[in-house]
Amino acid sequence: MKTATPAMARAINDRLALDLLLARGPLTAPQLRELTGLSRPTVSDLIERLRSAGLIEVTGESGEDRRGPNARLYGLVAGRAHVAGVDIRWSGLSVTVADLTGREVGSAVHEPSDDLHTAIAETVARAAGGRPLQAVVLGSPGLVHPETGALTSDSRVRGWRPGLPAELRRTLGVQVVLENEVNLAAIAEHRAGAAAGSADFVLLWLDDGVGGAVVLGGRLRRGASGGAGEVGTLDLGLKEATFCAALEAKLTPAELAARIAKGVFTIVAVLDPGLVVLGGRTGREGGDALAALVEEEVARRSPAPTRVRASTVEGNAVLQGAVLTALDLARDAVFG
Repeated sequence: MKTATPAMARAINDRLALDLLLARGPLTAPQLRELTGLSRPTVSDLIERLRSAGLIEVTGESGEDRRGPNARLYGLVAGRAHVAGVDIRWSGLSVTVADLTGREVGSAVHEPSDDLHTAIAETVARAAGGRPLQAVVLGSPGLVHPETGALTSDSRVRGWRPGLPAELRRTLGVQVVLENEVNLAAIAEHRAGAAAGSADFVLLWLDDGVGGAVVLGGRLRRGASGGAGEVGTLDLGLKEATFCAALEAKLTPAELAARIAKGVFTIVAVLDPGLVVLGGRTGREGGDALAALVEEEVARRSPAPTRVRASTVEGNAVLQGAVLTALDLARDAVFG
């Protein structure tokens, strides 16, 4: 095993401090020493290094009576980088721009357009308000290949064409990443929703269509071609041909729960995730009552204990997941 070089040790310590400032907000030097376990000289050097790099700044003083260097609060320079998340739907575009801390600083929407390239570029620019961007993440329906980043199926979005992300990279001049929209919603659910703290779960997306996203061992699982979680085409043995079609009829809450439970049981039988989150419009509107009915139905069918919960992500989960993914990319680039 190789010993870390001084440069590598400094980089590790710097990233540790930056992640703490992200998670906890502004901290004093004594607090950084306590949380990192690093020595006083090491933390002092670290602070000066990060200030010189324009990554942190003095944001105020702690509430202690004593003044001096130990009372200074150090926080991230939030405007050091900005990112954009884009939710691409058949009904139009939604864009959110956030600073390095994740605070929203701009947003914009656009109606459906045959010229999707121009629509995305203009809407992102409008939301950014002149701020340069570090990364842009697009969320779209369809299978996104985990290696090539290209759609391997029809995106069902007006104006979509092969090579669109690459064109946007050239137009915007920043990193542009494409991801399946339900996978992005699962990231939001894992970070700040009903799946927070769960290493294994499946997000069942119940909206204009039916989809799913799989997280195992704390990691999003995309599958060999990006098709992991695409449960909308499951045959549930009903008169309707697919899981997706089975939920289009007008149903009572009990009938809806029974049909959802058929799909959930198939997921549980294969993956045993322990937790299934009901997302999308139907999952949110059904809330805890629908989740409880589905959990009861699944318990009758499966020996594997499975919690079923309604999504608790407020607002647009796809857009939030896109911003979170873009922030991960930006922070790796800026923090090192």
